[in-house]
Amino acid sequence: MAALMKDLVAIDVHVHPKGEEWIKASGKRAEQMAAYFGRENKVVSMDELADQYRARKMMAVLMNSTDVTTSGLLPVPNDRIADAVRKHPDVFIGFGAIDPHQGKIAQDEIRRCHEELGLRGLGELNPGRQRFYANDPAFYPLWDEASKAGLVVLFHTGMMGAGAGTPGGMGFKLKYTRPIPYLDDVAADFPDLRIIAAHPAWPWQEEALAMARHKSNVYIDLSGWAPKYFPAELVQYANTILQDRVLFGSDWPAIKVERWMEEFAALPIKPEVRPKILLANAKKLFGIE
Repeated sequence: MAALMKDLVAIDVHVHPKGEEWIKASGKRAEQMAAYFGRENKVVSMDELADQYRARKMMAVLMNSTDVTTSGLLPVPNDRIADAVRKHPDVFIGFGAIDPHQGKIAQDEIRRCHEELGLRGLGELNPGRQRFYANDPAFYPLWDEASKAGLVVLFHTGMMGAGAGTPGGMGFKLKYTRPIPYLDDVAADFPDLRIIAAHPAWPWQEEALAMARHKSNVYIDLSGWAPKYFPAELVQYANTILQDRVLFGSDWPAIKVERWMEEFAALPIKPEVRPKILLANAKKLFGIE
């Protein structure tokens, strides 16, 4: 990693693998998401993905996910993420998946992700797909376990690509993805838990900004939205009082990295703030020297 670090230009904190296993584990949602974002649903191996990020002089935080309780689809084991990180430690940081409804099984998996697999966080937790309210006391042992392990936890917030544009949204309900009160309660009750609120959280963007402003253990990633569509208020907060807790994330393959970077370059971000969002904030969050 040391040889790459001096040339590193960014850390993409929100990347989804697109190997055959992950496409299969997404079921019908794989084609629906590809259609919604206007992209091909083609396989990209971990080796190919690592090479792509090396060429960009970026690191990528790999997200895993599971909604086995609500969908019945078996997830890709977290071991696959750990394998990729071990093979490409200069490029990849790994997050593991849990299904909160699995209770003790999920809690044990959090411990395994930290102690055995060496993963750095949990995510993407998607309350809309997984159908849970983050502030349900039944899930507090999970957040406590993650906090004690020092893991970063990434939660989807706001509008979902999953089910978007289909009749009934494939049954997914947006109410679970609202930042306040659900995620805000967790941030308050677990002040040592570092939380990433993923995406601009539309239509509750102001809630996400207020939550991050109020609680220093909350970060916002800018993934899943093309920067040219970022509202002025989001740009203003990222440029000023939240400049130390806003993170670059693409949500690849939903948004192409090159498109994100090109459109971000056109935003009126201060020269001294831009490298914080792209790199420095994530380095601090993950303890990368």
